[in-house]
Amino acid sequence: MRPSLPSLLNILVPVKRSIDYTIKVRVAPGGQGVDQSVKHSMNPFDEIAVEEALRLRAKHLKTGAKVDKITVVSIGGAKSVETLRTGLAMGADDAIHVKLDDSAPSPEPLAVAKLLQSIIARPNSPYDLVLLGKQSIDSDASQTGQILAGLLGWGQGTFASTVNVRDDGKSVEVTREIDGGLETVEGTLPMIITTDLRLNEPRYASLPNIMKAKKKPIETLSPSDLSVDVTPRLETITLSEPAKRVGGGKVASVEELVERLKKDGLA
Repeated sequence: MRPSLPSLLNILVPVKRSIDYTIKVRVAPGGQGVDQSVKHSMNPFDEIAVEEALRLRAKHLKTGAKVDKITVVSIGGAKSVETLRTGLAMGADDAIHVKLDDSAPSPEPLAVAKLLQSIIARPNSPYDLVLLGKQSIDSDASQTGQILAGLLGWGQGTFASTVNVRDDGKSVEVTREIDGGLETVEGTLPMIITTDLRLNEPRYASLPNIMKAKKKPIETLSPSDLSVDVTPRLETITLSEPAKRVGGGKVASVEELVERLKKDGLA
């Protein structure tokens, strides 16, 4: 049984280093992946999650649901530290880097969820709320948050467009976007929440905060420290760009259109 929740909340925000959203992704030579030698930045949905954690702290600064600590965690090679520094510059308090070999492939959602589970399950783990992006813009799997909730047995609110932590610090109301419109759900902490695009607009890190971020602590762990096997279960056989679009044409009549379609094998 989890002990009674403290009035001071601690938020864990997983962040991923991915190809910058402004970059046109190209297939790498060999066709088994994409060209990684381009600009990288924090996954945009994770940036929204960091911003929401900071807003929750500002909102509940004088209530019983005060946010005591915001921790960002990233899983990846040495350059993932840059992503963590971005989160720290935005306002997070400390960071955890689960370091992988630079040549290692990006871990799959199940492996990521198991690593996060192990971090949360460590003795004296303080985390009451996990905020993470609904998906990464490179793999677009949209699975990590849901798998993590299942592994931990915590409630979840996915695709959140608003997040409201009750002043008692024990429950959260989440408005989420669904096919038919908006749905509002309420769950008790601890809880997993995945953030959607319309939740907020992330802030820019100021120069003073960028300098302060250099002094904030980053704990470095390895998958073996957390007793998790991150060996990929899937293999990319080949990857190719979509076929280039060809120009259209004009026809003088419906009959000519039907004839053209038949000739091209489309009718």
